[in-house]
Amino acid sequence: MAVKIAKHYFINLSLAIVIFALGILAIRYYNHYVSAYTDITINSKVLNESRKVFIRLPANYNPKKAYPLIIKTDGNFNLETWDQTLTKQAKSEKGDKAILVSIPNLFFTDTRNRDLVPPYARQEVNTEPRLELETLPEPNGEADKFLQFIETELLPYLSANYKLTDNRILSGFSAGGSFVLYTLHTKPELFNGYFAFSPAAWYDDMTVVKRVETFLQNESSRLKSRTYLYISVGGAENPLMLEAFNNLESALTANPNNNLVWQSAINAGAEHSDNLPLSVATALAGYNKFIKE
Repeated sequence: MAVKIAKHYFINLSLAIVIFALGILAIRYYNHYVSAYTDITINSKVLNESRKVFIRLPANYNPKKAYPLIIKTDGNFNLETWDQTLTKQAKSEKGDKAILVSIPNLFFTDTRNRDLVPPYARQEVNTEPRLELETLPEPNGEADKFLQFIETELLPYLSANYKLTDNRILSGFSAGGSFVLYTLHTKPELFNGYFAFSPAAWYDDMTVVKRVETFLQNESSRLKSRTYLYISVGGAENPLMLEAFNNLESALTANPNNNLVWQSAINAGAEHSDNLPLSVATALAGYNKFIKE
């Protein structure tokens, strides 16, 4: 009898653990892969996978009116900050209402570094130098494919379903910030606003900084129209992050361009995760001033 009771107890306990684990997984999935806005799925031929996209429309959205567009990476991450900032901005009437589109990373597959790290940097970001003789070379990032997805699949979808102005912003944080810088120096014509919050530009011995500097020195003629860049970092972030930020500032200062308006900020005392919430409103205010000049 005692054995039967113990077996019954074990089965119930196991079921409870399984149900609890499934509940936790469901909550994590919902928090990661479901937004409070309009969620759509794009079957991407470029990425060979289905990608969710969150679309936040302005209050009192009018389908006959054209709106500026903001695309951000990392899905729900700080999406509430963006919502609050855009709502406050619209109420104050200091800036245009905008359509905000946020792209989450896949849930069951780790795709963040794959999508956001430039193809000239190691996917698993590393401060150590590459070995001269690597039997199994580390894979590089595939930001080129992710950018192609945005350019050839996401933007056409948005243009076909919503009226958009020519004012378009790309925003990213950390690895997303390096993706913003990658887009700026490879496809500068796609957006006229670039927000790079705490950009991880230190990858592989500052390779992102070096590529941006080369672009500013030798290829800046590709900036055919006025473009706005905002970069920021927290004052208490990792020294490598601060070094990369300072190097970016130096490159931008040393290579002025009439078509590139840029602003930068160090948020004193801010840790890495604190910087983005402190930066969104300032970046948007700077951009709105830029487009009205």
